[in-house]
Amino acid sequence: MSATPLDSLFQPFTLKSLSLKNRIVMAPMTRCFAPAGVPNEAIAAYYRRRAEHEVGLILSEGTVIERPGARNDPGIPFFHGDAALAGWQQVIDGVHQAGGKMGPQIWHVGAVPSFLTEWTPDSGIESPSGLVAPQTPRGEVMSDEAIADTIAAFAKAAADAKRLGFDTVEIHGAHGYLLDQFFWDGTNERPDHFNGATIAERSRFAAEVVKATRAAVGPDFPLILRLSQWKQQDYKARLASSPDEMAAWLVPLVEAGVDILHCSQRRFWEAEFAELDGEQGLNFAGWAKKLTGAATISVGSVGLSGDFMGAFSGESSQPASLDNLLQRLEREEFDLIAVGRALLSDPQWVTKIRSGDSSNLKAFSPADLGELA
Repeated sequence: MSATPLDSLFQPFTLKSLSLKNRIVMAPMTRCFAPAGVPNEAIAAYYRRRAEHEVGLILSEGTVIERPGARNDPGIPFFHGDAALAGWQQVIDGVHQAGGKMGPQIWHVGAVPSFLTEWTPDSGIESPSGLVAPQTPRGEVMSDEAIADTIAAFAKAAADAKRLGFDTVEIHGAHGYLLDQFFWDGTNERPDHFNGATIAERSRFAAEVVKATRAAVGPDFPLILRLSQWKQQDYKARLASSPDEMAAWLVPLVEAGVDILHCSQRRFWEAEFAELDGEQGLNFAGWAKKLTGAATISVGSVGLSGDFMGAFSGESSQPASLDNLLQRLEREEFDLIAVGRALLSDPQWVTKIRSGDSSNLKAFSPADLGELA
């Protein structure tokens, strides 16, 4: 047993070339503050502040690959092009100078529109089958050439991340965006081998992205893949209704080259298969680790009272107990925990938690989304 309840949260973690001082990850959060897609000094300072206050691993906001229609807001940063990459060089240099570790999240939104704007890209919208949700058309069906170019663009972005000195890279495969639209039978109606009756068959596109990315970064650079059952198009959607289905989904992705599965839930404390092992059973990250042997990150409303999707409808949240989290880390249900809104509102969240300064933890307000604190 740990000497103190917090010990499990502040144990070092090492995987391949990645060595972290603790188990706390800053979750990727879309911010939309990059003029013309280029991260500026304010963005660099935003990430550096978290590194200065002992976040173990920072995952950037979603950054888009070099594909037409990859973003759904004009303020989302690129992870391609000389100007944007120079901006990201400034970001990672500042994080490293502050003693932190960081990886970009690389992303393609597919057919999903933004919560925040009605803006659409001039280059058009692409998705597996021209659907944003079941029986809901939006955008164009991706051609074979578009699929090949998209796979190559993910690999190039990851290679650029390594070249700039980032410590890892995360592929966004969750929340109803492009990779997830291939996973979901409701948005994948393709007649080719990227579709099929099973989740394993519909995972082929993501596996190809992972394989190309692994080849681009080499064997020792840690590769993270973010996944979810739920979609912003349908909170109740499930890709895997049993452990066997989950294994069929996740094992091929790990075999393709994923080192860490970032398992997104709206509430991390909820059991993934409560019908099998009760309400206190393993969460998504716990089952993913058990079934694949890969390291996992859990995430979902950590340290706050309210569901993070409520932020988009104007809901505030108060600081909440970490007891359930600490118990799960103590029994090694998962390896790392990602913290989103609590760190967005309070750059000092980690140092306050470690020092026991819980009375000064900040609440989350939706107004926090409008600034880079």
